[in-house]
Amino acid sequence: MLDPAEARALLDSIDIATHAGLRDRALIALMVYSFARIGAALGMTVEDVYTQNRRLWVRLREKGGKRHAMPCHHNLEEYLPAYLDRAGLRGDPKGALFRTIGRGTGQLTRTVLPQANAYAMIRRRAAAAGIATKLGNHSFRATGITAYLKNGGTLEKAAAMANHASTRTTQLYDRRRDESASMRSSGSAFNLEKPALCRGED
Repeated sequence: MLDPAEARALLDSIDIATHAGLRDRALIALMVYSFARIGAALGMTVEDVYTQNRRLWVRLREKGGKRHAMPCHHNLEEYLPAYLDRAGLRGDPKGALFRTIGRGTGQLTRTVLPQANAYAMIRRRAAAAGIATKLGNHSFRATGITAYLKNGGTLEKAAAMANHASTRTTQLYDRRRDESASMRSSGSAFNLEKPALCRGED
């Protein structure tokens, strides 16, 4: 799991002058802030990002074909529209949201980004940001849930956001106890530059 400072550093390190950078920042942020599984994120279409009651929402297709909609964190409200607008995706609402980059073109194709490619991208971006933490299938999910709970979110609301049927499943992603043990063993304080990485809904 990344700690919030590492997640923030990873997002800030991505060069968004290219379509690939805009895509990668949006995908990583989506997984951190909405607790989305990578499969659900890659299954999204352009029209799964939409405005409702003056807020940006995302619609995720979860395991078993279930659809799960939720409002966006304020950073996602910046990152997703930037990706959609600057990559010119709004004219293709039925097309995949996260796509491959054409060889030698630097432009998005209409092909869905494969999960293996997404994992490789995440490892590459983390290495470029100087992050040594080993990342697994659920790293961003655990990062988002832990940060959300640290910032005052409730376990019940986190479970709803993660589309968990039981809070017991959500507790498996809560690493606050691990962080406390690490701080005690190192004798250092855990200080965040931007503590509101994930916040509860008002």
